[in-house]
Amino acid sequence: MTEIEKRQHWMSLLAKAPSAELDRLWSALGLTPDYGYLRAPEAGGVMVRGRAGATGAPFNLGEMTVTRCSVKLSGGEVGHAYVQGRDKAHATQAALIDALMQTGQAAFVREAVLEPLDEAQQAARAARAAKAAATKVDFFTMARGED
Repeated sequence: MTEIEKRQHWMSLLAKAPSAELDRLWSALGLTPDYGYLRAPEAGGVMVRGRAGATGAPFNLGEMTVTRCSVKLSGGEVGHAYVQGRDKAHATQAALIDALMQTGQAAFVREAVLEPLDEAQQAARAARAAKAAATKVDFFTMARGED
């Protein structure tokens, strides 16, 4: 996995994480990095696009509210975050974690925050798959032979 793919993965985890869970993990981390805002948390809207069957022509599905934030640590590392909804604290925490993942504390942050989020998301995905599998119907046909 390239560095870009790794960053995409942790940013995805942070964006999809439930706000309360991220806040709990962030508080347990106990870090208080010195930072300033490059872009203070602000809510806005984005257009969500889709494709019929994932291959058709793109179409506008609708709008979604997002909050974005960019921070710069005192060491110069920059972190960004976009999260669904209007939760400014969630966006700030996600941006701070993104920035911290570019420092020497990355292994500590990964173990304390990202790995628990990843495990929770994988468990939720497995539970959804199991629930969907329980409703699967196997159809079969029987050929009627002429005697």
